Amino acid sequence: MKEVTDEKLDKYFALTKEALAKVKIPENLNGKDKNIAEDFLQMAKSYYSDAKHFREKGDYPTALAAASYAHAWLDAGARQGIFDVDHDSRLFTVD
Repeated sequence: MKEVTDEKLDKYFALTKEALAKVKIPENLNGKDKNIAEDFLQMAKSYYSDAKHFREKGDYPTALAAASYAHAWLDAGARQGIFDVDHDSRLFTVD
């Protein structure tokens, strides 16, 4: 299969939306790490917003790429310990 389907987009959008809802910035982060965490979270939210925009325009490959980038920012933050994801190894590559 060489096309991005609605079903595939639905899957990735749902995973990313769930991951966005799960991510928390720990209160005990120092100033620099807190700024990094906030930046990572903002990047994820921006890419997710872009993904929705591209989907609405019918540009499914770019929508899938943007949703994947959004999740990657969240996953990177979880791996670095700047996000609390409650050890969720289904949504994130942690533990």
